This record gives sequence, C-alpha cells and structure tokens, in this order.
Amino acid sequence: MNRLKTSGYHLAMGLVSFLWVAPILWVIVISFRSFDDVAANGLGSLPHSFTFSTYKSAWEDADEFRALVNSLVVTIPAVILSLGLASIAAYGLARYSIPFRRTVLLLMLMGNLLPPQILLIPISRFVELIGYYDTLIALIAVHVGFGLGFYTFVLHGFMRDLPREIQEAATIDGAGPGKIYASVILPLTRPAMAALGALSFTWIFNDLLWSITVIRSGEKMPVTPALLGLQGLFVSSWNVIAAGTVIAAIPTVAVFLRFQKHFVGGLAIGAVK
Repeated sequence: MNRLKTSGYHLAMGLVSFLWVAPILWVIVISFRSFDDVAANGLGSLPHSFTFSTYKSAWEDADEFRALVNSLVVTIPAVILSLGLASIAAYGLARYSIPFRRTVLLLMLMGNLLPPQILLIPISRFVELIGYYDTLIALIAVHVGFGLGFYTFVLHGFMRDLPREIQEAATIDGAGPGKIYASVILPLTRPAMAALGALSFTWIFNDLLWSITVIRSGEKMPVTPALLGLQGLFVSSWNVIAAGTVIAAIPTVAVFLRFQKHFVGGLAIGAVK
C-alpha cells in the first residue's frame, strides 16, 4: 500500500514537473526553427529545421546586447544597495533597543503592501520634477526604494534570532557596533542574504512596469521592455522572439544556479525559525 502511494506521488509530481517545464522547452525548440518552418507548419508542429540565425537576429538586429547591459547596470547596483541598506537597518532594529522600532519596521513593510499601479503617475512626475526622468539612476532608485522595506523585514527576522551571547562576547573583546555588524552578524546571515539576492536579482532583472514608467529612450531600455519592442519589430517572427526570450533568461538562470545552495539553505533556515 505504501509502495503504491509512493508510486502515485512520484507519478503526480512527474506530471506536474512536465507541465511546468514543457512551455520552457517549447520556447527553446521554437527559437531554433526557421521562419519558413514556423510559417508553413505552425508553432505547435514538430520542428522541420534547425538554425542559429534567430539568435543572431535577436542579438544584433534587435540590439539585445545593449538591453542586457542596461539590465545589469540597473540590477547589480540595485541589489547591492538594497541588501546593504536593508542589512544595516535590520541590524539596528533587531540588535538594539531603538524607540518605536516595531512601528518603524511595520511602516517600512506597509510600503510594500501598496499596489504599485497607484504610484506610477506620482513617481513618474516626481522623477521628472527632480530632473532624473529617462535615466537608469532613477530606475535604480525606484527598485531600491520599493525593495528596502521587504528586505529589512526578512533580514530582521534572521538577525533577531541570532544568539545574544555572540554579540556580547564580541563586545567584551572590544568590538564596536560596526565591527560586530561586519565581522559577526553579516557572516551569520549569509544564507539569508544569498536567498534575497537571488530573488531580488530575478525581480529587478525581469521588471517591466517600472522600466516603462521612468525610461523613455529605446537605447536605455532594459531587456524586458526591449523584448516587448522586439515583438513589435518582428511581429510575426515568433522564432526570433523566442530566441530573445531564451537569451534574456540566461543571466537569471546563471545567478540561481550559482547561489542555489545558499538559496535553499536560506529557505530552510526561515522554515525552522
């Protein structure tokens, strides 16, 4: 009976995994098909051709290289600034008796509960008013501002549960708050930082809403809105669009694979706590 349940569970999970992976494999297959093959046989047919020209078209004709560079220029500083500022804020709120610290933490978290759609026009007008509209700096600032509250809330939970004895021992040895933060607290929260880093990289890199809100020039567009423009440029060349999608997914997949161990470890620690 137990063996039957196990086999049924594996079968069900196998079907779910296939349903999850099938669209991705379908897009990859389409990206290697020629335009004539897709036009003659349809997107759902078995491939009758194999070509790399679709990737060349997406890379050169649609200038996806520049879009990827723009995405990395925005994503890397935004992730570093967000996690850096959030870790400092979480350290102060979790390890020291700051007046109204619970209120401050809740206020920071409440900012993430607002639907971003209602803030599109105010933020767009504000960025234009201060003279940073249509700049990557503005996009970085928006991502840092919207992610800071959530990252602080998560890191606060990890830092709060660290043993007080570790901090007290470092204080007895003469370490100040800055030394304790850099040499004691940060190394212990590395799994949480890695998990948040992988998530925030994915969120920011794949962002569309804020990119089209504060960026107007095509040469400054990150990769996700650039893919939207690719669909307009190659309106019927779904193989080229699929190739562009595969290229755009490579950085996020690489980051996840690089930090997979820390990511799973961070989730496991959060589950235990």
